[in-house]
Amino acid sequence: MAGSISSALLLLLNMAGALLAPRAPDSVPAGDDEGVDFFFFPFLVLYKSGRVERFMGTDTVPASVDPATGVASKDVAIDAAAGLAVRLYLPNSTAERLPLVVFYHGGAFVTESAFSPTYQRYLNALASRAGVVAVSVDYHLSPERPLPTAYDDAWAALRWALASARCGSGAEAEPWLSRRADLTRLFLVGDSAGGNIAHNVAMRAGREGLDGGETIQGVALLDPYFWGKRPVPSETRDPAERRWRDSTWSFVCAGRYGVDDPVINPVAMASDEWRRLGCARVLVTVAGLDVLAARGRAYVAALGASGWGGDVRLYETPDESHVYFLLKPDGEKAAKEMDAVVAFINGNRPLESSGLGNFVGTPTKEPEWDSTLYTAI
Repeated sequence: MAGSISSALLLLLNMAGALLAPRAPDSVPAGDDEGVDFFFFPFLVLYKSGRVERFMGTDTVPASVDPATGVASKDVAIDAAAGLAVRLYLPNSTAERLPLVVFYHGGAFVTESAFSPTYQRYLNALASRAGVVAVSVDYHLSPERPLPTAYDDAWAALRWALASARCGSGAEAEPWLSRRADLTRLFLVGDSAGGNIAHNVAMRAGREGLDGGETIQGVALLDPYFWGKRPVPSETRDPAERRWRDSTWSFVCAGRYGVDDPVINPVAMASDEWRRLGCARVLVTVAGLDVLAARGRAYVAALGASGWGGDVRLYETPDESHVYFLLKPDGEKAAKEMDAVVAFINGNRPLESSGLGNFVGTPTKEPEWDSTLYTAI
């Protein structure tokens, strides 16, 4: 079914349909003798037998040299026994050393992959525009491997990338990393669920440190997926929608984390927890029509008011839906957002705001943020 629909339409249904206005479906697939355990509309059905049927986000493309950008890609199994792999991207650049980006894809924790055509196109563009070596992580999906598996995979992939880049030479070295990656310019980037993962990896780096003492210079959270029991300012208060979101979160983590656990509701963290965030700079992007935008804004406000010593920026695109830059990659607004991400990675001054997208202040000027208001009683 997925193969007969274009990847853009798949992602439109996948991201916009489920994350912009997710509601419990009026009906579930009929005619299956196994019985339906959970229908995560429109992504998949989990049958009572344990079988999972996905409806979208399963298309893949091989690694290649992209004719449009000259970016080369290749796949590496970093833990064959665990089934953990990454796709590497190397731009056609004369620079001796390049920033290293570890990227985590979106898909509600249940669909998409590092090998999908959507993310192949995005990473080719990012690697070319920003001049970076990129490691796109193919973490395990829920419900077969519920959270925290994706978090653990993401952490393992980061450690592998850094260890391989440190090797210099030998059997353990991955040459694209050991010869080209600059570990003093390390960034994490993720969209939607991948933004949630990038945040949680940075939190773990702050708590545990990285093996070689590296520092994450920046984390870019692109329309990140966060939630919580109590609405933040401007967030939907519709009871049915909030119950549905609560239930889908419980589904992807198999009930391990409550909806106010910091992994999904960081805005409720106390200031001393925020100050453990292990990076120097944060960029959060939101889309004006995205129901998740309110959480992205709240994240920026909470981090800025926490006393964390880094720089946090909010970039907002008006009149667009969740991850529109993946749905309409050739649009002018998507190009401006890519400019913002590239400037963030390359340490350039923020771009001037325009009608296409806006940097929205620096929330360190908002000390009145009270995290206790967003923790359920």
